[in-house]
Amino acid sequence: MLTLYHAPQSRSSRIVALIEELGIRDRVQVQTISIARMDGTDGADARNPHPEGKVPLLIQDGVAIRESAAIALHLAELFPQAGLALPVDHPERGLMLSWLAWYGDVLEPVVVFAFGKIEHPLLQLTFRGLPEAQARLVEAFADGRTWLAGNRYTVADLIVASTFQWAPHLIPDDAAVKDWVVRCGSRPAMRLVADEDARLLKAG
Repeated sequence: MLTLYHAPQSRSSRIVALIEELGIRDRVQVQTISIARMDGTDGADARNPHPEGKVPLLIQDGVAIRESAAIALHLAELFPQAGLALPVDHPERGLMLSWLAWYGDVLEPVVVFAFGKIEHPLLQLTFRGLPEAQARLVEAFADGRTWLAGNRYTVADLIVASTFQWAPHLIPDDAAVKDWVVRCGSRPAMRLVADEDARLLKAG
């Protein structure tokens, strides 16, 4: 049995969208909980087994899986029929994995620092900055590719693009990147989860 702990309009929303993409909604129990929000609303939920009180958290047969990229890759490989994870022998699998790692190791920290207006030479040396992260995406799509790992939508697109759906003002001023963000956000699963989350928040 699979259980996903989810808070509406949070980082777990993209995992619910992935579950829709994979066609496994009937095989995953989505447990809606609350989390502490930046505006001071809500708070820790005693039902959430995540050791840091965060989401998403996926439980499979008693094993807890944390972090969006890890959960996304695990689910996509557990249910390969949807083709959202490139197989081991695919020539661009390494590219897909690189983007997933880049999201957690570079993009998310850089975005958080930008929001917090935190600057330090060590951070710049380690992660670079938001302009460099934006340039990396511009370079990636300069060859005309449709998706991050070539011509196939994967979990890398879902995870990386979610940053810019949450913070659209950070999208690089580049037509190809903007089109990619729109394509990712316009997928039926993303729209469905956005509507569901809005209803859940309204219901309180």
